[in-house]
Amino acid sequence: MQELVVGVERISFDLEADGEQQRGAWPLPFLGMRSHGGSVPGPGGQCPLRHIGRGKTVVCKHWLRGLCKKGDNCDFLHEYDMTGMPKCYFYSEFGECGNKDCPFLHIDVTTSAMGCPWYDRGFCRHGPLCKYRHTQRVMCPNYLVGFCPEGPKCKFM
Repeated sequence: MQELVVGVERISFDLEADGEQQRGAWPLPFLGMRSHGGSVPGPGGQCPLRHIGRGKTVVCKHWLRGLCKKGDNCDFLHEYDMTGMPKCYFYSEFGECGNKDCPFLHIDVTTSAMGCPWYDRGFCRHGPLCKYRHTQRVMCPNYLVGFCPEGPKCKFM
């Protein structure tokens, strides 16, 4: 093993000093910002800055047809993402859908209530398109390290 020539205990880095100065600091208000952190709307009550809200998860059904008029102000996702597709109304209400090219999810209520045996084993090749329910579970920290002394009686099973 190599021996240290110079100790690092006496060395202080600029990054540490900057971090200590900022500990507990609040962001400084800027023009157009209230003291509590909210913004002041511009003329007409609209904020001139573009807001990036929480992640949109459900695909806009109007955008799928090319009919969404809200553009960036839409509360739904304007991106073709199978994990965020809305459910098909006809399939969920009547159990069948006449559109062979239907872009919406066809989820059978009876099978979706059952857990997916493949996902429970670790991997399901169908992913978000699987007709069975995928339930994320918390792994036992002891098992992740190598051995759980509780065995089959573990509360994480």
